[in-house]
Parts: sequence; C-alpha cells; structure tokens
Amino acid sequence: MKLLLVEDEPKTVQAIRQGLEESQFEVDVAYDGLIARRLALKTNYALIITDVVLPGMNGFELVKQLRAEGLATPVLMLTALGETDDKVMGFDSGADQYLTKPFQFTELLARVRSLTKRGTQVAMTAQTLRYGGVELNLDAKTVMREGQPIELTAREFTLLEFLMRNQGRVVSKPTIAEHVWDLNFDTGTNVVEVYINYLRKKLDRNFPTKLIHTQFGMGYVFKEE
Repeated sequence: MKLLLVEDEPKTVQAIRQGLEESQFEVDVAYDGLIARRLALKTNYALIITDVVLPGMNGFELVKQLRAEGLATPVLMLTALGETDDKVMGFDSGADQYLTKPFQFTELLARVRSLTKRGTQVAMTAQTLRYGGVELNLDAKTVMREGQPIELTAREFTLLEFLMRNQGRVVSKPTIAEHVWDLNFDTGTNVVEVYINYLRKKLDRNFPTKLIHTQFGMGYVFKEE
C-alpha cells in the first residue's frame, strides 16, 4: 500500500519513513508542497501525510487544491501547529485527521491504518436521510431544508450526517470527535463546539424550528423542538 509523506525536515522524514516501511507500507516523499501536488495528482496513493509549514506551498493550500481537483485520497495533517484555529483550518481545507507534534509513532501508525482501511470501503448504494424538513443526500452530498439548499463544507456535512443518524439521542463531544474526526477527544480543544456553531448558523438560523440542541454537561441532540 503506497503512501505519500510531505515533510521538509530530513530527520522527521527518516523516522516516519522507516517506521512505515517496517509496517509494510511503501512510502514516497515530497519535500515541498508543489512537488507533493504533482505526485498526488499522478499517483494513486492510499493516504497522504503532510506537514503544514512547507516550502513552495503550505499544507492547508496543498490539501485545498487537491480537493478542488476532485482528489478524495484521505489526508492526515502532521504538524506542530496545535491551536484550535489551526485544526479548524486543517479540517476546512479538507484534511481527514490532524495529529500534533510531538507524537508517538504508535499513534501515527494507528491513524494511518484507520484511514487506509476506511479508504478501501466503498458504499455502493445511494442514501437519503430525512428529518424535520432536512433532506441529506449521501450520494450527491447535498443538503436541503424546506426545499432550500444548504451549503456545507465536507466536515459540516459529516457532522450533520452523524447527528441525523442519532436523531433524538444525546451524543457527547468525545463521541462526536471519535466518529466525525476519528480523534481521541482532547478536553483542551473546542473543535466540536466550533463546528456545531457553524452548522447551527447554516441549518437553524433562518428557520423557526431549531434542530440542534445543547444538553448542558452531556452533549448535543438533533430533534425538533
């Protein structure tokens, strides 16, 4: 299984590459964002692991351009930039997971295996979720409410899908983080709250009936008032 590692620090490249190759992965390396973009678009990688601070083109822009080109390859961002705003930027650009340096290689390997396994699973049937005037089309990746289109980012769409599948059930922030971001929940981050607020503004703000509710101390629930 071939991976692309985008990193400009030689010692980091050597350590990650050696560990992944010992775990039976084949690894290509790009030392700047421009080369990474060319490689990613011409080679069928199972996963892209990229730093954010890179020569030529930073990791946020790299992933954004790859997604704009229609590339669906899973992306793991691996960086020392660990603030909530940095993580939000990473997810908004189209990254699937975000791992902050320093890290244990065992954690990196677990995420690599999770993402590459997920990439091999293809849904063969179109599905539509409906509730409270919301229609979410999993095949076309579109959302409507009361016949009005709602424009969501990929991460907001995934969050809404998870909430709708758990309609009427209170889901905690750790549970949301695990299922929507594949993250072990960090109590020091407010990424879940940030995205819940994004989704509320788009889905609830212009409608009299609110669907996303906070259960203080417990989590969130998707239901009609």
